Amino acid sequence: MELAKKLCNAYGPSGREDKIRKMIESEIGNSCQRMEVDRLGNLIAYVPAKSKDSVKEEKNTRIMICAHMDEIGLIVTYIDKKGFLRFTNIGGLLPERIVNQRIIFENGTIGCIGVETKPETPKPPRIDNLFIDISAQDRKEAEDKVGIGDIASFHQQAVIINNRMTSKALDDRIGCYCLIETMKLLKENKNDLYFVFTVQEEVGLRGARTGAYGIAPDYAIAVDVTVTGDTPECRKMDVGLGKGPAIKVKDALFLASPIVKNKLVAYAKETDTAYQLEILERGTTDAAVVQIIKEGVLSGVLSIPTRYIHSTNEMCDLGDVEGIIKLLLSVCEKGLF
Repeated sequence: MELAKKLCNAYGPSGREDKIRKMIESEIGNSCQRMEVDRLGNLIAYVPAKSKDSVKEEKNTRIMICAHMDEIGLIVTYIDKKGFLRFTNIGGLLPERIVNQRIIFENGTIGCIGVETKPETPKPPRIDNLFIDISAQDRKEAEDKVGIGDIASFHQQAVIINNRMTSKALDDRIGCYCLIETMKLLKENKNDLYFVFTVQEEVGLRGARTGAYGIAPDYAIAVDVTVTGDTPECRKMDVGLGKGPAIKVKDALFLASPIVKNKLVAYAKETDTAYQLEILERGTTDAAVVQIIKEGVLSGVLSIPTRYIHSTNEMCDLGDVEGIIKLLLSVCEKGLF
């Protein structure tokens, strides 16, 4: 899992995915026929059909499998005379989960998130009650290191404990890891495959929209994380760590194609892979925009159950990750129809 840890540790907030994209390019170069980066920054890897069941047609069936490279982050909006930075969110920041956490800017400047101690500061605090301390003595010293509009990600190191991984940016670097490993293990595939590592998911599913438009797939599967219902006093949900991949039925903006969902369930049973059915009441994935591109795309989602999403210490079970890869291999080798 050293690759998964390396991916999670990398800097790559929405709109700043260059470093993580280069990392992925170096891993998959020998596993696809060609790679391209579109104008928005998506990395698209093409693997043509290659199996005894492949049918030479004028237009082969296309399957798009995607995971997003970007992570949540924050952007500097103001620097005060004492050198403290004010910021706003890039993606879904939850203020109560980031207080006193370390952040890092693209140039390597490290800071810590503090919170105002005024009596009227609400609990939990709002983003406008938070600031970044980069150990500057005054505004001038701060501006020598960081400027307005500079973007930071969280500064954490991934660790594995008892077959579970804890890290920032599991959402969705662990999905990227699943795609990379699937490509490396793949020996034959029935259909034309497009592995798409998308940008700017956390700020509106932007990369998936442009990526899918260019590919015009017949089928699509997004690989992403999902919340769990297995921690004390949490919102009730029938998904937990270590119980297998979650096959999505519905989320806030997406209804899975019954054809794709049922095929994923069939592959799970065929390969003796434990699985869970997921209904997510809040949140969505790249599949929500992919399914409505052009004439429509039959779409599904494979989710990695993950605790503490959109925090600096998300957690997933590596057995669930292995299950995702196993199901992706079935999809690639045998297709979805």
